[in-house]
Amino acid sequence: MKLYIVPTPIGNLEDITLRAIRILGEVDGILAEDTRNTGQLLKHLNINKPLFAHHAHNEHAGVAGVIKMLLAGKSLALVSDAGTPGISDPGFLLVKACVEQGISVETLPGATAFVPALVNSGFPCDRFIFEGFLPHKKGRQTRWKAIAEEDKTVVLYESPHRIVKTMEQAVEFLGESRQVMLARELSKMHEQMIRGTTAEVLLYLNQHPDKVRGEMVLIIAGK
Repeated sequence: MKLYIVPTPIGNLEDITLRAIRILGEVDGILAEDTRNTGQLLKHLNINKPLFAHHAHNEHAGVAGVIKMLLAGKSLALVSDAGTPGISDPGFLLVKACVEQGISVETLPGATAFVPALVNSGFPCDRFIFEGFLPHKKGRQTRWKAIAEEDKTVVLYESPHRIVKTMEQAVEFLGESRQVMLARELSKMHEQMIRGTTAEVLLYLNQHPDKVRGEMVLIIAGK
């Protein structure tokens, strides 16, 4: 029995390791954030395995059932829609439960969005803060105030629906001159790195609404 944590491509389907392909082909079943998306990936890889939904809305209730399958001797792989499970995606609760039950967990290295964005930013990346998605409401201003005083590079994830609001708040809390880089469509054909001050990046988004697409990574220079 073993749980494998398997990173999947964040855009470019070539960004999956040979080891990940082998594991997906060997396990008894695959836990997927969205079975439709994972089904398309498996079809591309010519892999046919049972798929089980494991996402943010059923994660708490579903952990016990997954643990039962693992204790029965099954080997399972956990994948998210893109990147490494557990990084701003479901995974933590299941891994925690496996550790508590003495079930072996093997996490494969592979695709994740923040590493290429961070390295590409040109900001110091020997020490950095990963914030993931900021709270939508409660606690959001508190996090912004902390980021404003942070001397290390800060990494944020944001959706296209909230990125303009996030940049407006970046200007408000960090000032107009803090250097940032916004990475969008990472690993895809239209990958873009938007560099400048908070004010300049906000202006760019307002002037180019067609660019407000896809999941984004915001890299903020330290104070």
